Amino acid sequence: MSDATTLAVRGLRLSLRNVDGLITALVLPIMLMVLFVYLFGGAIHTGGQYVDYVVPGVLLVCVSFGAATTAVSVAHDLSGGIIDRFRSLDVRGEALINSHVLASVARNLMSTVLVFGVAFAIGFRSDASALNWLGAIGVLAMFVIALSWLAAAIGIMARSAESASGMTFLISFLPYPSSAFVPTRTLPSWLRGFAEHQPATPVINAMRALLHGDAVGAAAWQAAAWSLGLAAVSVVLAGVLFRKRAR
Repeated sequence: MSDATTLAVRGLRLSLRNVDGLITALVLPIMLMVLFVYLFGGAIHTGGQYVDYVVPGVLLVCVSFGAATTAVSVAHDLSGGIIDRFRSLDVRGEALINSHVLASVARNLMSTVLVFGVAFAIGFRSDASALNWLGAIGVLAMFVIALSWLAAAIGIMARSAESASGMTFLISFLPYPSSAFVPTRTLPSWLRGFAEHQPATPVINAMRALLHGDAVGAAAWQAAAWSLGLAAVSVVLAGVLFRKRAR
C-alpha cells in the first residue's frame, strides 16, 4: 500500500500536468449541469425541480469520464516500459495498477465536489439528513471503485493509450440510457428494458432517493450488488491480465 500510495500521488501529479485533460475534467461538470438544467430542463417534466433530479446523473457521467481517463493512464504506463524499471527496484508491479485505482477514486471525489458546488449555485436543494448524505456518497464511492477497476482491466488489455480510449467508450456512454436525465418510464419499451436493468440506473435511483430524503427501496441493494459484483470481476480480470502482460 505504501508503494501504491506513492504511485497514486505520481498519477495525480501527472493529471495536473496534463493541461488539456485537467481543463476537460473541470469544465465537463459545469457544462453538463448548465446544458441539461437550462437547455433541456424546461422541456423535461420529472415532478419537481429538474436540477434536483439531474444531479446524480451528472455525477455518474463525470465518474464514467474519469474511469476512461484511468484506462488511458494504465495503458500509457504499460506501453511505456515502466514495468521494466520496476523489475530493477523493490517495487511490486501490481502496485502500479493499485495506484491508478487510488488516483481515479481521488480524481472522481474532487469531480463530485465540483458537481455539487455547481448544482448548489444553480438551485439544487436537498432535504436529506447527514446520514442520507453519507449513504449517497457511499453508493457513489462503491460505483467509482468498481468502474476504476474495470477501467484498469481495460487499460491492461489495450495495447496503446488510443486503443484504451476507444475501448472505454461504452463506460462513458453507460449513464445516458438510464434514469440519469429522464424517467425510464418515458423511454421506448425496447430501450426501457435495458435502462432498468443496467448498473447505472439503481446507483442513480439510490443516490437520488437518499439526496431527497426519500425511501430508497430496492435500489440500494441493487446498486450495492452491481458495484460489488463488477468490482470483484474486474479485480480478478485485472490480476490475470496483468500477470500475462508483465511476463
